[in-house]
Amino acid sequence: MCELYSKQDTLALRRKHIGPSCKVFFAADPIKIVRAQGQYMFDERGEQYLDCINNVAHVGHCHPEVVTAALKQMELLNTNSRFLHDNIVEYARRLSATLPETLSVCYFTNSGSEANDLALRLARQFRGHQDVITLDHAYHGHLSSLIEISPYKFRKGKDVKKEFVHVAPTPDTYRGKYREDHADPAGAYADEVKKIIEEAHNSGRKIAAFIAESMQSCGGQIIPPAGYFQKVAEYVHRAGGVFIADEVQVGFGRVGKHFWSFQMHGEDFVPDIVTMGKPMGNGHPMACVVTTKEIAEAFSSSGMEYFNTYGGNPVSSAIGLAVLNVIESEDLQGNATRVGDYLTELLNKQKAKHTLIGDIRGIGLFIGIDLVKDQQKRTPATDEAQHVIYKMKEKQVLLSADGPHRNVLKIKPPMCFTEEDAKFMVDQLDEILTVVEEAIGARSESVTSENTPCRTKMPNEAHSELLSEGTSDPRENPSRKRNGLCTDKHSLLSKRLKT
Repeated sequence: MCELYSKQDTLALRRKHIGPSCKVFFAADPIKIVRAQGQYMFDERGEQYLDCINNVAHVGHCHPEVVTAALKQMELLNTNSRFLHDNIVEYARRLSATLPETLSVCYFTNSGSEANDLALRLARQFRGHQDVITLDHAYHGHLSSLIEISPYKFRKGKDVKKEFVHVAPTPDTYRGKYREDHADPAGAYADEVKKIIEEAHNSGRKIAAFIAESMQSCGGQIIPPAGYFQKVAEYVHRAGGVFIADEVQVGFGRVGKHFWSFQMHGEDFVPDIVTMGKPMGNGHPMACVVTTKEIAEAFSSSGMEYFNTYGGNPVSSAIGLAVLNVIESEDLQGNATRVGDYLTELLNKQKAKHTLIGDIRGIGLFIGIDLVKDQQKRTPATDEAQHVIYKMKEKQVLLSADGPHRNVLKIKPPMCFTEEDAKFMVDQLDEILTVVEEAIGARSESVTSENTPCRTKMPNEAHSELLSEGTSDPRENPSRKRNGLCTDKHSLLSKRLKT
């Protein structure tokens, strides 16, 4: 492989020149990736890794049709969208055809963050309202306007919630306020939004928008219960606000049966604004806001021109068209359904086998594995999840863990992921969970027989990963001490987890 620097020198240069808040995967032992193809990534030694993380390389890393489209257009022209060009209008036409008829006006940007920021501007201009309702644990981007509406971020920092931001409970039927045994979780969670609107109005505030990912990703692979979005949209519209569906992570056929994740909720639910990004350009920076003519005209009436230097440029539009072509020609939506169903079936068998698996949830190639210390109490297995992703990396499978407790293994691979890939991934996971659970069982027997005091300790790798992501040390949290791996430095569990 062609490298400018050794891995050690690359790390040293990164520490010197790249901001310390810019983290890498597997911070305790990062991988240096030098090339990728399809669903596989390769390090500087030529070692192959199965990529289960990358929802950006949507149709597969370095897809030849996408690469060719980019090259051909770059040889002809790349300029801004103030010049007439066929690519931007053809892409807008093709993209709009995948959406409900009322969503027909496009604004092109370069990232999901830009798209969500613009969506907020559209919503606020529409009726002159300012307040935004967001979901707990939500993440909508890195701009200041989006950190303000992203509890996933602002609750980790020193920022306080702004008065124009209202946080509704995540519609999580596994660990949330209203669970799967509730008679109407969708209605109960929607009523929480209704209460927020009423309280805002009583305080003299007006709702501009409700924003939510169609399926929450950073929040832990959360699938809203059926009927939730319809009820929320009804309450928000009644208050004069608009519904923004954030499809940045979950759009473009990832759920299989539908091109957009919000379409899972039925034809009677249509958002007012849809944002999209990550998979749109298959790794090329490309994003978009699509809305109704009414909202677009209200935005134009402000008198302020909207111009984005690179948004919708000829090269980006050519790449976007190539991605749409590949999704269709290779039946990647069908693949997401077939492989996703097979993978979910395999994982549910693992759930029946492993006490560490509390929940398997997801649709298509968007799946979460919720790891727990106790299936009845649903206690998040944060330490174990961090250990698992490092051990999976050693077996050359790339996974990440997220959610409010960082205990949910996220599976969102390139859409060319196969049944063979799914089987390989699950087999590796099975082996790792078996070793961990055997060690926990041995530890439990040892603690019971010795009846000695113990303290929480987690694998060094997992500890480093947690600290690298800016989270507090779980050993400082009394509740995690009670729920953690109970061991001393000589325990069998500690030794077994590191094998």
